Amino acid sequence: MRSITCPTPGALEERMRLHHRHLLSEMPFTSQGGSAQVKRVKHRGTSRKAREPPAVAFEVPTAESEGGSNYDEKLLQNYAPLYVMLPLGVVTADNVFEGGEKLEKQLKDLRAAGIDGVMVDVWWGIIEVKGPKQYDWGAYRSLFELVKKCDLKIQAIMSFHQCGGNVGDVVDIPIPQWVREVGETDPDIFYTNRSGNRNKEYLTLGVDHKPLFGGRTAVEIYSDYMKSFRENMADFLEAGQIIDIEVGCGAAGELRYPSYPETQGWVFPGIGEFQCYDKYLEAEFKEAAKTAGHPEWELPDDAGTYNDKPDSTEFFKPNGTYVTEKGKFFLTWYSNKLLKHGDDVLDEANKAFVGCKVKLAAKVSGLHWWYKHHSHAAELTAGYYNLKDREGYRPAARMLSRHHAIMNFTCLEMRDSEQPAEAKSGPQELVQQVLSGAWLEKIEIAGENALSRYDAEAYNQILLNARPNGVNKSGPPKLRMFGVTYLRLYDELFEEKNFNLFKTFVRKMHADQDYCPDPSKYGHEIGPLERSKPEIPIDDLMDATKPIKPFPWNKQTDMPVDGSGQAGLLGSLINGIKSIFFK
Repeated sequence: MRSITCPTPGALEERMRLHHRHLLSEMPFTSQGGSAQVKRVKHRGTSRKAREPPAVAFEVPTAESEGGSNYDEKLLQNYAPLYVMLPLGVVTADNVFEGGEKLEKQLKDLRAAGIDGVMVDVWWGIIEVKGPKQYDWGAYRSLFELVKKCDLKIQAIMSFHQCGGNVGDVVDIPIPQWVREVGETDPDIFYTNRSGNRNKEYLTLGVDHKPLFGGRTAVEIYSDYMKSFRENMADFLEAGQIIDIEVGCGAAGELRYPSYPETQGWVFPGIGEFQCYDKYLEAEFKEAAKTAGHPEWELPDDAGTYNDKPDSTEFFKPNGTYVTEKGKFFLTWYSNKLLKHGDDVLDEANKAFVGCKVKLAAKVSGLHWWYKHHSHAAELTAGYYNLKDREGYRPAARMLSRHHAIMNFTCLEMRDSEQPAEAKSGPQELVQQVLSGAWLEKIEIAGENALSRYDAEAYNQILLNARPNGVNKSGPPKLRMFGVTYLRLYDELFEEKNFNLFKTFVRKMHADQDYCPDPSKYGHEIGPLERSKPEIPIDDLMDATKPIKPFPWNKQTDMPVDGSGQAGLLGSLINGIKSIFFK
């Protein structure tokens, strides 16, 4: 087929205003969601002439071209890359990559839709399952070869947690058996709640520097694993195929305590429980309290259980323990231990990948329930000491800044109106707060949707958060996320209606520009990772707890997937024509 050079979206829009009456008679329409949309017709076995779009005399624009793609250079500065998270069990628990034609076709379809790459969990419980330092990367190399064949970039998660027991987990991949065997004689290597229930999803940060695992500490285990990954995936790293290393720092791969485990009976919107009652963390707290001049202070015994509401507990009720001197001391200690854990693990990640052309990242969880309650109870039990008069997320952003790392945040798709009133949720305000704090700390921030969604409302909310003040037609936007990872590759995504809308979503993330394989063209050039800066003093981290006023957000995105930002039928027509030419 002959190549067609297309005008910029703005030029196309102007010409369509002149020709839309003619084109209306040429194109079929369907009604969906109350607005007319162009229906894409599949042609099989037709002649080249029959497959071509209606003849309209277009002028060739002055735009940068690469591989037949055309860009409006100023709009391209608004481009936000989009990745898709692969299935949890894409490599089986037995370390087998079954792959197959189905996955290859799905990846090629996603690539044709314009996505920039994929994210994948690289499970500790698969790779080092045979014994200490016995790594087997073969299945993941086969997976990465397929991803490379499909011309997609890779975001690799160093997943040091168990798969199974969290929202959306559909497979079971425990941490290595030789680690769990240590836990049979010393169960305190696992996070523990006040009732003594152990959580085997992730090692307690209390053993970060305890040589309990054949002479190695937990942090040394994580470090050796990441160094082995670099050595065995050197060709993918050198080729620029792997662009992002997300470092797992807790439950579900997130920098948090496992405060709301479904395996122990938690259900939404329970407040969760503190997870610091293993003997190692308990001893550390007692020592900290003694140093502070209060040897009598103990860990909380009045914070309720997983499914309590805040006001039913002595700790979280109005004027409860959390606002007392003792409560503030505990919450500061609890949250600072989490920051220190993230700092130590990311420092080892930086050592492992220094010099590679990759970005480091760590994920922070979007605990939106009870955000509008004075206590922020669910955030506090997870380790985020966030209150109206105390900023709980900027300290993490500041810590990440020393490692040149990205913060990855969740629940981008959620709106307050979708949540039950009794949960006092505030996902929109939470996202606005966390993103603003990261930008004020001058670090990049990326994000994900928390739950699988295929509807316009969710896509539009993600688009709003990706560019809170909209597209700047004259250059880079005021605010822009570094990228978004869509959760997740399920068969439902490829159902015709869902996939058509998803393709529109991809294009809107790209600011109506073609897929751009060169991140430097939209300001995301990835250079060699530099060594971490000196450790930030705790007082400087605590300085970031001062409340801030978040950046302003528009009420809705200026690039909706459903055409609600355009004017009626003509807007839908223009979007349809763009989708034909700008694939």
